[in-house]
Amino acid sequence: MILADSFCKSDKARVNEFTTNLNDTPLITQFAANKVHDFVGAAYMVSPFCDGVDLNCGCPQRWAKQQGLGCIMLEKPEVIYDLVRQCRNAITKPFTVSVKMRLQKDLRKSIDICKQLERCGVSYLTVHGRTPDQLTGEINKEALNLIVGSVNIPVVANGGVKSLEDCLALQEETNCKGIMVANGILTNPTLFTGSSITTTDCIQRWLNICYNTTLDFRDTNRVHTISEKPNNLTFQCFHHHLVFMLEKLLTRSEKRIFNNLQSFRDVLSFIKDKFDLAPQLDNIDDFHNVKLFNLDFGKRHEIYFTLKPEDEVFIDYDLFYDCKSEGKYFKSKLEGECDWSNIFLENA
Repeated sequence: MILADSFCKSDKARVNEFTTNLNDTPLITQFAANKVHDFVGAAYMVSPFCDGVDLNCGCPQRWAKQQGLGCIMLEKPEVIYDLVRQCRNAITKPFTVSVKMRLQKDLRKSIDICKQLERCGVSYLTVHGRTPDQLTGEINKEALNLIVGSVNIPVVANGGVKSLEDCLALQEETNCKGIMVANGILTNPTLFTGSSITTTDCIQRWLNICYNTTLDFRDTNRVHTISEKPNNLTFQCFHHHLVFMLEKLLTRSEKRIFNNLQSFRDVLSFIKDKFDLAPQLDNIDDFHNVKLFNLDFGKRHEIYFTLKPEDEVFIDYDLFYDCKSEGKYFKSKLEGECDWSNIFLENA
């Protein structure tokens, strides 16, 4: 979930939050927004580089609700309708515009919102089977089934999926057209292959992605060497994903050590000692001859300024943009003493 306002205003935010390549398709970019000029402006800027945008109306985290983002938007659905209509009118099909939402306590309201969004032109809907107040526990499959039967657009079901078997069961029980996985895919990116844990091949591929995607492969004669720190990649991003991926592969004491490492060098050393893996910069079929997008949005800024109300003060977000996270989701892992099966509390 990318904050649309900072994405529009800050080049630093764009560099940190959005990168892609020609193999990364189909790709949907998800934004949190509550103003038309933010959502449409951000969607317009990424539209040449992805297949669609998604409006997050499901995130239950406290900070998001305080900013009027995520699930709190369901209390004023007319704002969601306006954002969807304006974005749909600004960017033509086949570019998709979709919405992710959570259930309301009154299921009739959820069904009505879904029907209205269909009329507004959404390409599909993703529905998390819990209300904003339900951060854990069983999802409401009956409600998902009723929503699927109430609209004529595809509905993607979300919530509580931890394995490929869970995906298949949820699809069969709700008649949905697709399954979204959040927490489960962080812990095991190979979930959709049927693997029960992250494979060492997956770890290898993550190392390769981190250390290859910062290189310019248009220069086929370039000699690639492993640097201590990849360009344009934060340590937080590199380390966080490995923390999740290694959760079921490390002992408690090993997790306590690994989760508190502070440098690229230390992480690579740990991975080498434990799994005998290191970034591979040669003979990587997935990355050779891939032209990476250097996202220079220069001329696309005018869409933001055109849509921005004249009386709104422009804020230079570069002054205070910070991509670091202090969320409970990750901090619980750093502490090393938590119940690893119950730490997924604030993730949407």
